[in-house]
Amino acid sequence: MKIELLHIADCPNWEESLHRLQLAVDIVVTASPTIDARLIDSTEEAESLPFAGSPTILVDGVDLFPSEGRTNDLAWRIYFTPNGMAGSPTQQQIEEALTAHG
Repeated sequence: MKIELLHIADCPNWEESLHRLQLAVDIVVTASPTIDARLIDSTEEAESLPFAGSPTILVDGVDLFPSEGRTNDLAWRIYFTPNGMAGSPTQQQIEEALTAHG
């Protein structure tokens, strides 16, 4: 399993997302995959990836929270959480998405 967190330099949510992702992986995933935090610093790079804004979590190259929101812009991402819109999914949402991903 390959896990990446794609982010832009000025995203205020990527570090918290990475922390939640690591906790969720530790709870849900039986193997010990490496999580790579990848800085996206050009529109060309964003265009070449399934990037939906910062932060985007990929598992085996697939967006863990798929949407129609793919972008080439170096933009922040919004997630719908039980507490309303937020810049990061909750740890529980990440755990559920990882479990569903299999």
